[in-house]
Amino acid sequence: MSLAQLAPTMTRGSSRWLLLGSLALNLFFIAFAIALAVRPPPPASAWDRDVFVRVERIADTLPANDAGILRARIDADRGAIESAQQKYRSAQGVIRTAMRAEPFDIEALRTAMANTRTARQAFDQTIQGAFAGAAAQMSPSGRQALADWPPGRKSAGAKP
Repeated sequence: MSLAQLAPTMTRGSSRWLLLGSLALNLFFIAFAIALAVRPPPPASAWDRDVFVRVERIADTLPANDAGILRARIDADRGAIESAQQKYRSAQGVIRTAMRAEPFDIEALRTAMANTRTARQAFDQTIQGAFAGAAAQMSPSGRQALADWPPGRKSAGAKP
């Protein structure tokens, strides 16, 4: 058999493999496109501005006794926390109003921002005071869970 007789059979075999490879690649892309089309939509954002919703998420990750301690402390301070949260949100609204005002008054905006910082600090102190009071009554594992929140975060003291 000469090289002239061998060349056409090699070409035919190569084109079959090329055709088969192209078909496999196309099927892969079609399957990938179908998988993307039928997958469920991404979950909605889990962020909620209400501090009580966020505290409940934190409590759900704590040991049962410690979660009860946190919930009881938050309930005991609920009035002060709601008031501080409402004042902070109202202060944020004043910033939005100042930004939309025509004619724009930069001093009014600066005053609104300063008031918002003060309201935010008061809110932080209120909620942090509740957490500190609860943490003082919690077990070491409960405090560790708080320190490592959100779940899955590596502890600062943990060894790799």
